Amino acid sequence: MPLLSDVHLGLPLPDPPPRRLALVSGSYRYYHYSCDGVDDRGWGCGYRTLQTVCSWLPPGVGKTLPRRVPSLQEIQNALVEIGDKPASFAGSRDWIGTVEAALCLDHFYSIPGKVVHVPHGRELERELEALHAHFQGGGGPVMMGGDRDNSSKGLLGVCSSPEGRHHLLVLDPHYYGWAGSLTREELQAKRWVHWRELALFEAGSFYNLCFPQFRAKGCLV
Repeated sequence: MPLLSDVHLGLPLPDPPPRRLALVSGSYRYYHYSCDGVDDRGWGCGYRTLQTVCSWLPPGVGKTLPRRVPSLQEIQNALVEIGDKPASFAGSRDWIGTVEAALCLDHFYSIPGKVVHVPHGRELERELEALHAHFQGGGGPVMMGGDRDNSSKGLLGVCSSPEGRHHLLVLDPHYYGWAGSLTREELQAKRWVHWRELALFEAGSFYNLCFPQFRAKGCLV
Protein backbone atom coordinates (compact mmCIF):
# COMPACT_ATOMS: atom_id res chain seq x y z
CA MET A 1 0.00 0.00 0.00
CA PRO A 2 1.23 3.55 -0.67
CA LEU A 3 2.43 5.86 2.05
CA LEU A 4 -0.19 8.26 3.37
CA SER A 5 0.19 11.94 2.54
CA ASP A 6 -0.59 15.02 4.62
CA VAL A 7 -1.89 13.09 7.61
CA HIS A 8 -2.55 16.26 9.64
CA LEU A 9 -5.39 17.38 7.39
CA GLY A 10 -8.72 17.43 9.20
CA LEU A 11 -7.14 17.42 12.67
CA PRO A 12 -9.06 19.80 14.96
CA LEU A 13 -7.21 22.83 16.28
CA PRO A 14 -6.24 22.72 19.97
CA ASP A 15 -7.64 26.13 20.88
CA PRO A 16 -10.17 27.35 18.32
CA PRO A 17 -10.20 30.03 17.22
CA PRO A 18 -6.41 30.54 17.39
CA ARG A 19 -4.77 33.92 17.69
CA ARG A 20 -2.00 32.77 15.35
CA LEU A 21 -1.74 29.64 13.22
CA ALA A 22 0.87 28.51 10.72
CA LEU A 23 0.97 25.11 9.01
CA VAL A 24 3.30 23.29 6.66
CA SER A 25 2.93 24.24 3.01
CA GLY A 26 2.94 21.73 0.20
CA SER A 27 2.58 17.97 0.49
CA TYR A 28 4.60 15.34 2.37
CA ARG A 29 4.39 11.60 2.97
CA TYR A 30 4.33 9.99 6.41
CA TYR A 31 7.38 7.74 6.94
CA HIS A 32 7.40 5.57 10.05
CA TYR A 33 8.86 2.36 11.48
CA SER A 34 8.74 -0.51 8.96
CA CYS A 35 6.82 1.48 6.34
CA ASP A 36 9.08 -0.03 3.67
CA GLY A 37 9.40 -3.47 5.27
CA VAL A 38 12.61 -2.68 7.19
CA ASP A 39 12.11 -3.30 10.92
CA ASP A 40 13.90 -0.30 12.39
CA ARG A 41 12.14 -0.17 15.75
CA GLY A 42 14.35 1.36 18.45
CA TRP A 43 16.80 3.10 16.14
CA GLY A 44 15.20 4.39 12.93
CA CYS A 45 13.01 7.29 14.07
CA GLY A 46 15.50 9.96 12.96
CA TYR A 47 15.82 8.38 9.53
CA ARG A 48 12.04 8.26 9.16
CA THR A 49 11.62 11.92 10.09
CA LEU A 50 14.35 12.82 7.59
CA GLN A 51 12.54 10.78 4.93
CA THR A 52 9.33 12.70 5.65
CA VAL A 53 11.22 15.97 5.18
CA CYS A 54 12.74 14.68 1.93
CA SER A 55 9.32 13.59 0.64
CA TRP A 56 8.13 17.19 0.92
CA LEU A 57 10.76 18.42 -1.54
CA PRO A 58 9.48 18.66 -5.13
CA PRO A 59 10.56 16.17 -7.81
CA GLY A 60 13.72 17.21 -9.60
CA VAL A 61 15.45 18.70 -6.57
CA GLY A 62 18.81 16.99 -6.12
CA LYS A 63 20.66 14.84 -8.60
CA THR A 64 22.36 12.14 -6.53
CA LEU A 65 19.39 9.77 -6.09
CA PRO A 66 17.55 7.45 -8.47
CA ARG A 67 14.35 8.29 -6.57
CA ARG A 68 12.96 11.18 -4.58
CA VAL A 69 13.57 9.90 -1.01
CA PRO A 70 16.72 8.06 0.16
CA SER A 71 16.43 4.66 1.82
CA LEU A 72 17.84 3.99 5.29
CA GLN A 73 20.85 2.31 3.69
CA GLU A 74 21.43 5.23 1.32
CA ILE A 75 21.35 7.65 4.24
CA GLN A 76 23.95 5.61 6.11
CA ASN A 77 26.14 5.24 3.03
CA ALA A 78 26.00 8.99 2.41
CA LEU A 79 27.12 9.82 5.95
CA VAL A 80 30.07 7.44 5.54
CA GLU A 81 30.90 8.87 2.10
CA ILE A 82 31.06 12.47 3.33
CA GLY A 83 33.25 11.47 6.28
CA ASP A 84 30.79 12.11 9.09
CA LYS A 85 30.63 8.43 10.11
CA PRO A 86 33.10 5.51 10.08
CA ALA A 87 32.67 2.67 7.61
CA SER A 88 31.14 0.51 10.35
CA PHE A 89 28.13 2.86 10.45
CA ALA A 90 26.80 1.48 7.15
CA GLY A 91 24.48 -1.41 7.93
CA SER A 92 24.38 -0.57 11.65
CA ARG A 93 21.45 0.29 13.90
CA ASP A 94 22.96 3.58 15.05
CA TRP A 95 20.67 6.57 15.42
CA ILE A 96 20.87 9.84 13.54
CA GLY A 97 19.74 13.28 14.64
CA THR A 98 19.20 16.75 13.27
CA VAL A 99 22.88 17.39 12.47
CA GLU A 100 23.05 14.27 10.31
CA ALA A 101 19.74 15.25 8.71
CA ALA A 102 21.19 18.63 7.74
CA LEU A 103 24.24 16.93 6.23
CA CYS A 104 22.00 14.64 4.19
CA LEU A 105 19.83 17.47 2.90
CA ASP A 106 22.97 19.16 1.63
CA HIS A 107 24.45 15.94 0.21
CA PHE A 108 21.37 14.69 -1.63
CA TYR A 109 19.66 17.94 -2.60
CA SER A 110 22.19 20.78 -2.14
CA ILE A 111 19.71 22.31 0.32
CA PRO A 112 20.99 23.67 3.64
CA GLY A 113 19.44 22.52 6.89
CA LYS A 114 19.58 25.19 9.57
CA VAL A 115 20.10 23.55 12.98
CA VAL A 116 18.90 25.53 15.99
CA HIS A 117 19.93 24.39 19.48
CA VAL A 118 17.51 24.97 22.35
CA PRO A 119 19.35 24.30 25.65
CA HIS A 120 16.21 23.46 27.66
CA GLY A 121 12.66 22.50 26.75
CA ARG A 122 11.32 25.38 28.80
CA GLU A 123 13.07 27.70 26.32
CA LEU A 124 11.21 26.40 23.28
CA GLU A 125 8.90 29.41 23.45
CA ARG A 126 11.81 31.51 22.19
CA GLU A 127 11.64 29.66 18.86
CA LEU A 128 7.93 30.24 18.26
CA GLU A 129 8.54 33.29 16.09
CA ALA A 130 11.03 31.36 13.96
CA LEU A 131 8.55 28.50 13.57
CA HIS A 132 5.70 30.86 12.67
CA ALA A 133 7.91 32.59 10.10
CA HIS A 134 9.11 29.27 8.66
CA PHE A 135 5.64 27.84 8.08
CA GLN A 136 4.03 31.12 7.05
CA GLY A 137 6.82 31.57 4.51
CA GLY A 138 6.14 28.24 2.78
CA GLY A 139 8.47 26.05 4.82
CA GLY A 140 8.33 22.27 5.05
CA PRO A 141 8.43 19.84 7.98
CA VAL A 142 10.97 20.67 10.70
CA MET A 143 12.92 17.81 12.28
CA MET A 144 13.15 17.83 16.09
CA GLY A 145 15.44 15.81 18.37
CA GLY A 146 16.78 16.00 21.90
CA ASP A 147 18.69 14.23 24.66
CA ARG A 148 16.39 13.29 27.56
CA ASP A 149 13.53 13.48 25.12
CA ASN A 150 15.47 11.65 22.42
CA SER A 151 12.55 10.53 20.28
CA SER A 152 12.78 12.11 16.85
CA LYS A 153 9.68 13.90 15.66
CA GLY A 154 8.56 16.14 12.84
CA LEU A 155 6.92 19.51 13.36
CA LEU A 156 4.19 20.51 10.91
CA GLY A 157 2.80 23.68 12.44
CA VAL A 158 2.42 26.04 15.38
CA CYS A 159 -0.70 27.44 17.03
CA SER A 160 -1.03 30.18 19.63
CA SER A 161 -4.25 30.90 21.54
CA PRO A 162 -5.57 34.27 22.71
CA GLU A 163 -4.91 33.09 26.29
CA GLY A 164 -1.20 32.61 25.58
CA ARG A 165 -1.13 28.82 25.21
CA HIS A 166 1.12 27.47 22.49
CA HIS A 167 0.99 24.14 20.66
CA LEU A 168 3.24 22.45 18.12
CA LEU A 169 1.83 20.05 15.53
CA VAL A 170 3.87 16.87 16.02
CA LEU A 171 4.28 14.00 13.55
CA ASP A 172 5.50 10.88 15.37
CA PRO A 173 7.48 8.34 13.27
CA HIS A 174 7.28 5.58 15.91
CA TYR A 175 4.16 3.94 14.53
CA TYR A 176 5.12 0.37 13.51
CA GLY A 177 3.36 -1.13 10.54
CA TRP A 178 3.18 -1.37 6.77
CA ALA A 179 2.63 1.78 4.77
CA GLY A 180 -1.06 2.66 4.68
CA SER A 181 -2.03 0.10 7.33
CA LEU A 182 -3.88 2.85 9.23
CA THR A 183 -6.11 5.51 7.76
CA ARG A 184 -5.49 9.20 8.32
CA GLU A 185 -8.34 9.27 10.82
CA GLU A 186 -6.91 6.29 12.73
CA LEU A 187 -3.47 7.89 12.87
CA GLN A 188 -5.01 11.05 14.31
CA ALA A 189 -7.13 9.13 16.82
CA LYS A 190 -4.05 7.23 18.03
CA ARG A 191 -2.10 10.51 18.26
CA TRP A 192 0.61 9.62 15.77
CA VAL A 193 -0.06 13.14 14.58
CA HIS A 194 -1.29 15.53 17.24
CA TRP A 195 -1.10 19.00 18.74
CA ARG A 196 1.21 19.05 21.76
CA GLU A 197 1.13 21.91 24.21
CA LEU A 198 4.53 23.54 24.59
CA ALA A 199 4.46 23.02 28.36
CA LEU A 200 4.39 19.23 27.81
CA PHE A 201 7.81 19.09 26.19
CA GLU A 202 10.44 17.96 28.67
CA ALA A 203 11.76 21.03 30.50
CA GLY A 204 15.16 19.48 31.31
CA SER A 205 15.89 18.15 27.82
CA PHE A 206 17.74 20.08 25.18
CA TYR A 207 16.16 20.14 21.73
CA ASN A 208 17.60 20.61 18.27
CA LEU A 209 15.50 21.81 15.35
CA CYS A 210 16.48 21.33 11.70
CA PHE A 211 14.79 23.81 9.35
CA PRO A 212 15.10 22.83 5.66
CA GLN A 213 16.07 26.01 3.84
CA PHE A 214 13.67 25.59 0.96
CA ARG A 215 10.19 26.94 0.33
CA ALA A 216 7.17 25.32 -1.29
CA LYS A 217 7.15 27.99 -3.99
CA GLY A 218 10.47 26.57 -5.16
CA CYS A 219 13.01 29.10 -3.89
CA LEU A 220 16.00 28.52 -1.67
CA VAL A 221 15.96 30.64 1.46
